This record gives sequence, structure tokens and C-alpha cells, in this order.
Amino acid sequence: MAVSPESMPEKPFDFRAPPPSPIASGRRSCVTNDDVLSEYLEHSLHVPDLILPDKVFLRQKFIENPPKIEFQLLNSMDSDSLPKILDSIARIGCFQLVNYGIPGESIRSALAAAAGIFQLPLEKRTAVTRSPEKLYGFEEVHGEEEGELSEEFVWCRGEGLKLEMEGIWSVGYSNFSEKMETLLSDIEKVAEKILLVIRESFPQKSDYENVIMQGQDVIGSACYLYKHSRNVSDDKWSSSLRYDVIRMLIRGIDYSHALCLHICDGSSDFHVYSKKGWVSFCPDKDALVITVGDQTQAVSGGQFRHVIGRPIYKGEKEDYISMAFLYSPPSIITSRVDPEKGKTISLSQQAIAVILLTLVYHILVYVYNKF
Repeated sequence: MAVSPESMPEKPFDFRAPPPSPIASGRRSCVTNDDVLSEYLEHSLHVPDLILPDKVFLRQKFIENPPKIEFQLLNSMDSDSLPKILDSIARIGCFQLVNYGIPGESIRSALAAAAGIFQLPLEKRTAVTRSPEKLYGFEEVHGEEEGELSEEFVWCRGEGLKLEMEGIWSVGYSNFSEKMETLLSDIEKVAEKILLVIRESFPQKSDYENVIMQGQDVIGSACYLYKHSRNVSDDKWSSSLRYDVIRMLIRGIDYSHALCLHICDGSSDFHVYSKKGWVSFCPDKDALVITVGDQTQAVSGGQFRHVIGRPIYKGEKEDYISMAFLYSPPSIITSRVDPEKGKTISLSQQAIAVILLTLVYHILVYVYNKF
């Protein structure tokens, strides 16, 4: 028999409030408990006092000038020059070379011709701007970087750069390129001799042909040209220099190289950047500053430090141009770009090939017998 709603006994619903929060017995009120909790949280969440460095920027160290080495003394392995070179490149990654046999007129004429590069208008430079796929040309200038301490252009041998530059500077590029070719040939002879001396110092003769730099492009010698601005204020010079240091340490140099030879006559300072910091000194007049590249560091097992060098022109009344020649031995270039060179097949690769051929043979025999 169904029970109608009217026949159900009337019983009010029992709504009960949740029990009160527990309070310690005694005369302590909830206000007192809140004070205790607040005091506990205050001590638990207290941030310890940290002693942070005053400056996160790398410190600049002023050092005595690196040793000056006579180029002719490099022919004598018994001279005192060799220990000086090895000690200097192990400590700071550079040394100075004097009387290196390159005519001063050849250097001056190349510098004069290079001035025309930086006189090209910005709209024309855009066509020859560097990129990850194209390592030569002008450094891209963003809005916040305009008016920096220097402008940058990368020159190298090659038809690609020649065609692009002749398209925007048909009058002067052939003359500039010819002078650069002449100077680069002399620079390469000097670099080859220095590298020979460094290689002879290794206990076990290392072969540069076995040094393959992953993620780097080894396409031969190249030259970084810098135009240094004049009449730069102290505030602008200081802020721009700090930005330049950070950019150099983060980005480094796009070209893998063994040595870098710097022509920086007239510079007030020369800065040497590395992951551990940066040092500066005043280079001697007419001296080549030689810095160690990544290839030499790899071959030496880290004994010689890869550094980035940069001349500084401060308080000058005229624009200056400096050059940094990156040198790689021809053996590395050949091993990287020679498509005709045979490739050695290891024993493991040969074993895998035999297994695959055996499997293919059995599959073909099975298919032939089946059908």
C-alpha cells in the first residue's frame, strides 16, 4: 500500500553547525592562540640575510704588457722567446709580435681602403647583413644599438661576398678586396709560423687535421673590420663598453679559428675577454697582438686559453679602423670541405653491413622458394 506524503510523520530536519575549533583549556582565548600562531609563522618564514656581491659585472684587471717577441726569433727554438710565448698564452691567451716583416704601406693602404666600407649608407648595407647562414657582411644594427662605440664588417674570400658588395659598391670594392688579399697573404705566413712554434711545444705532436669543431664553420681565413667612433663621452663610452663585453662573452666569434692577429695601431687599450673575466693592457706601437682561438685550445687540451681580443680607442679626435684576422690551418679547411676525400669505414659499420646483406639474402631466397 502506497504511503502518501500526507500520511508521513512530520519531523523537522536537523541542521547542525560544525563543531567549534579546538581551543586549549585554561584561560587562553582564541586571540592568544592567534598571537602564538603569528609569532611561529614570523620565525618560520624569516628570510635569511644573504651576502650578495656588490657587482655582477665581470671585473676588469689591468696587467703588465704581454711579452714582445721578435718574429725572427721564432726560427730559433733554443731562444728565450718560446717559453715567454707559451707562458703568456697559457695565462692570458695572447702576446705581442714585433718586426714581423709586413710592409707598413701595405697595412696603411688596406686601412685607407677599408674606410670606404663604413661610408656606405645604411639602406645599402641591409643587402649585405650578416645572418646565421651568412657569416660575412655588416653587423645588424638595432635601434637601441645605434651610435655604439664601433661598427663592424666581416670580410672573407669568396664569390658570394664579392658579388653582393659589387652590387652596392661597384666603384671601390675591387680595389679594397685586392688590398685585403695582399695583406691577408702576408698575415697567413706570419700565423703559419707562429702556429708551427706552438705545435712543436706539445709533448705529443698533435695533428690539427683531427680537430673538428662541432657547431662551427671552418671556411678559411677571415677578417673582422671595426670602425671606432671619435669624441665619445665618458658616460656613453662606459655604458657601451659594458654592453659590448657582455655581448662578446655571450655571442663570441662565429668563425672557428686557431689564431687571431690584431692590427690596432693607435689604440689606447687592448681588452682580452674570456669566461673567467677580462684583462686590459696598452699595446706597443706597430705591434701585432696575437690571441688564441678555439682550435688551439682544443688541440692543447685546454692548456692554452681561447680568448677574444678587442682594441679600445678612447678620447680620440678622429675615427680609427682596426682589423682582426682569423686564421685556420689549410689542413682543417681541406678536411671539412673536400668532397673528393675518401671516408674510412669502421669495423662496426662493416659488421652491420654484413648482417644486413645476410638478412637480405635469406629474404630473397625465401621469397624465391615460396613463389
